[in-house]
Amino acid sequence: MADPANATKAREALRAAQLYYLQNHTMEAISQEMRVSRSSISRLLSYARDTGLVEIRVHSPQEARSRLEQQLSERFGIIAHVAPAPARASESARLDRTARTAAHLVAAAVDDRSTIGVAWGATMTAVARHLPAKPVHETRVVQLNGAANLHTSGLAYSAGLLGGFGDAFSATVYQFTVPAIFDDPETRRALWRERSISRVLNLQASANLFVFSLGSRLGDRRSHIYSGSYLERDDLKELAHAGVVGDCATQFFREDGSTDGIPLNERSSGPSFDVVRRIPRRICVVSGAAKLQSLRGALAAGIITELVVDEELAWLALEGERGGAG
Repeated sequence: MADPANATKAREALRAAQLYYLQNHTMEAISQEMRVSRSSISRLLSYARDTGLVEIRVHSPQEARSRLEQQLSERFGIIAHVAPAPARASESARLDRTARTAAHLVAAAVDDRSTIGVAWGATMTAVARHLPAKPVHETRVVQLNGAANLHTSGLAYSAGLLGGFGDAFSATVYQFTVPAIFDDPETRRALWRERSISRVLNLQASANLFVFSLGSRLGDRRSHIYSGSYLERDDLKELAHAGVVGDCATQFFREDGSTDGIPLNERSSGPSFDVVRRIPRRICVVSGAAKLQSLRGALAAGIITELVVDEELAWLALEGERGGAG
């Protein structure tokens, strides 16, 4: 029979190791969060190294997933990575911890001759900021949806985000210099036939890794596509009427994952979900309770292979499933 004291020590050591090695927190900060002395944190980290927890957790998180990660993975058929955060953590702190966890995962996933598709947004900007340097060869970073609207070309914003990925991996960056949402679907179809645009579309289709977050139509002020100048009032009404809960790279979807019958998708610059699902590895990074319905929709749509999520949202996603099943 397992010793409860040893099991408790192992859990504490794992949490301390997550905060120290994956979140880059100091031992002083960890001691304050876990409410133990700094020397106790030092001993927990030593214990984690001696017992192999650090080697497994940092280098092979799939093998050492927590119970919560296992439940998410088994329920949704994905690989889940949960970023630890104290119950009173602010929204920005949760985002930062989730982005740090995702940045390490993305760096581990990138190799020579990778083609990385990236969707823009506040979460992806945070991920780009935390990417560790990993020089690789012949790697490309391609923007998956346009960022222009009536008030901005979006070039500076997307260049900064993509540049973070490019610098981290010594990669060639390809911007997608088109509107996020077209006024007329015919304009979009005509532009897609231009060779300069079709070249970027072909690069998107060849991506072997897609890193993205989710926009939420329902109460998340970080979702620029809804709170910025990308959509007219009639567009927002149309989305509400269609039951849209969120978007992935400006492709809009309902909570059941469906995208059909949403006219705005015909004008969107983002790839259809059929295209997204052909990308072998798709890492979704999401935090905040306001993203719950959007996350449910993306999981239902099958566009996620790996999920990096903050602890609160992870529990909400599981509890919602249990409640729905009951």
